[in-house]
Amino acid sequence: MSATADPTAAPEGVTTRLDGHVAIITLDRPHRRNALNYRAYDQLETAFRAASTAADVRCVVVTGADPAFCSGDDVGEIMAGPKRVSATPAAAPTATPAAIAALECSKPVIAAVNGAAVGWGMELALFADIRICSDLAKFAELFVKRGLPCDVGGFYRLPAIVGPAKAAELLFTGDVIDAAEALRIGLVSEVVAHADLMPRALALAARIAANPPLAVQRLKAGLNRTAYGDPREIGAWAMGAIRELMQTDDHREGVASFLEKRPPVFKGR
Repeated sequence: MSATADPTAAPEGVTTRLDGHVAIITLDRPHRRNALNYRAYDQLETAFRAASTAADVRCVVVTGADPAFCSGDDVGEIMAGPKRVSATPAAAPTATPAAIAALECSKPVIAAVNGAAVGWGMELALFADIRICSDLAKFAELFVKRGLPCDVGGFYRLPAIVGPAKAAELLFTGDVIDAAEALRIGLVSEVVAHADLMPRALALAARIAANPPLAVQRLKAGLNRTAYGDPREIGAWAMGAIRELMQTDDHREGVASFLEKRPPVFKGR
């Protein structure tokens, strides 16, 4: 889900700032509830790769500009725009570059989920090593509502985090869950009052950053190897499935019904 950024596009998208040894990556499209367009996907990939290689960064916090964490793809551009994904591209499908950049970040990543984390927004939360959320947060793997499978996070990390059966329920239904349910099923490790979210996430990040950075990086690498494995193969498979299903009538209906704010009518074709 990456494309060359449009140089005429507005400068909003993804911002990064450094707080001590902590890189704070913020999705900054609040007027679109931080939905990701092509430019923002490219900026997010760049931000994670920069944080991964920066010697002065020891931990990363990813969050969204209020009122949302990330509402997923910008449907009007990604799914209905002129750059819409083709079923038969010249190259074989590969994992979403922003996803791989987040998953392969060498530094610990904390998701400070301040509001809705749905669709690819939930995927982004899953890419983090630790998730802390506001009491206003909501989560949903909404892809099925658009006639699509999830990206690599839902296949690669969600079952390991909440268990295969719960992952199947969330993926198959596309149901929205609140912060309390996310804590109950282990999707997040902590729920805090909205005003306390960033101070809590930054305090945790600072505690991590105070430890020997090379040891922390090896700990993260070991956890990824034992808990998750290699995301690239499943990421490529997921993108192939997304490409295929983006050509179906059900996907077109899912997008049209969303844009027209009406219930969808799916026909299995």
